[in-house]
Amino acid sequence: MHQKTLTELIQSLQNKDVSSIELTQHYLDRINSLDSSVNSYITVTADRALEQARAADTLLANGEATSPLTGVPLAHKDIFCTDGVRTSAASKMLDNFIAPYNATVIEKFNQAGTVSLGKTNMDEFAMGSSNENSFYGAVKNPWDLERVPGGSSGGSAAAVAAHLAPAATGTDTGGSIRQPAAFCGLTGLKPTYGAVSRYGMIAYASSLDQAGPMARTAEDAALMMNVMAGFDAKDSTSIQREHDNYVADLDKGLDGLKIGMPKEYFSDQLDSNIAAAIDAAVKTYESLGATIQEVTLPQTQNAIPAYYIIAPAEASANLQRFDGVRYGHRCDDPRNLEDLYERTRAEGFGEEVQRRILVGTYALSAGFYDAYYRQAQKIRRLVKNDFNQAFDNVDLILAPTAPSTAFRIGEKSADPVQMYQEDIFTISVNLAGLPAISLPCGEDAGLPIGMQLIGNAFSDSRLLNAAHKYQQATDWHQRVAAFAKQG
Repeated sequence: MHQKTLTELIQSLQNKDVSSIELTQHYLDRINSLDSSVNSYITVTADRALEQARAADTLLANGEATSPLTGVPLAHKDIFCTDGVRTSAASKMLDNFIAPYNATVIEKFNQAGTVSLGKTNMDEFAMGSSNENSFYGAVKNPWDLERVPGGSSGGSAAAVAAHLAPAATGTDTGGSIRQPAAFCGLTGLKPTYGAVSRYGMIAYASSLDQAGPMARTAEDAALMMNVMAGFDAKDSTSIQREHDNYVADLDKGLDGLKIGMPKEYFSDQLDSNIAAAIDAAVKTYESLGATIQEVTLPQTQNAIPAYYIIAPAEASANLQRFDGVRYGHRCDDPRNLEDLYERTRAEGFGEEVQRRILVGTYALSAGFYDAYYRQAQKIRRLVKNDFNQAFDNVDLILAPTAPSTAFRIGEKSADPVQMYQEDIFTISVNLAGLPAISLPCGEDAGLPIGMQLIGNAFSDSRLLNAAHKYQQATDWHQRVAAFAKQG
């Protein structure tokens, strides 16, 4: 059963080939026997999952299911508040925090009748590109247990790639859905900013964070988006517009589709094998009726420095609430209020989180605000202008997702700048608030290669359509890690 896609599991449930209870127990058994090698879950909610599965079976038996996803088990990144369940953001700071309410994303999946298997591991407070920055230990890539799965949604990616969940939620602040999807051979969509509610999602950088689906196919991602997307009055960044039916146009032909290739993304930083895989994907799109032309995104080189000022600045503000007073970790026997703040935050936050808080606080300080933060915001506007000009001439942009395949655990953790360079092809999308999808397009030495398609605002359906048609013409998304074939 675990070899089936989300779409295939939906069909099995509707045909009564399997019950939600049986399916859920199957995944729980796999998690129990295999996840110790991958470390993809922080919290497994077995009792709750079986209770949800029983309720789903009743709905299915009575013909009362309101969503195609009724009865399907999913995993959720441990950044979404879940009523009555530990929600830690992979930090010691929130190790003892039991959320008193549901994030809107969680609530929507509950209303759709899905089953929550548990909360997945991640980089602490979503800060990282490798999932090595977790209080609960590094996540391992199922394709090679000595390599990273990518971050910060590495736990969600590893769980799906190891077939410990058929699909999962993730969040993307600078590439944290797309890069893990690329490293683990999955399909991951970063939606248009504002398309999916951020309410109840623990904030890292509020103007950049966006929730999205991680699955094995574009069709599966579209099914999840039909549940996740939509206006939410509880989220001030939510866009008030009727969301698309993301499944409706999946089979639409690509004749006349204009795809741009940004010349700045094909530099010496890009591995030659990845470049070759992208070139092969381009030929596939041409055979499907698309036309290809070069575009330019000249601010690409400035995106990383701008991002690593803006995101830490917003993190500095968002994380000031974790002070040991109201909830979360609190140091023992504080001498006074200042001692409480200092020791609680020093003990509760990991090294990478502390680094970004310091950078952000510095950038926002009175003497440096104009020199750093204001300038970074100007660059952000220029990045957006680059995309606007490109989309005057093309419908979508095709590019690599990451400059390399999954690297070894510990290989880049001692050099933050080298680690930050892993985001070079993904960060611009977040700065511009655009949608982008990563999907498998090849392999290098047995490791998946990912490419991304980038669209203009609210072209999420077109991205899913283009990804789906590519997957109908190729089989890269059907390749699975040897680890996933166990059981």
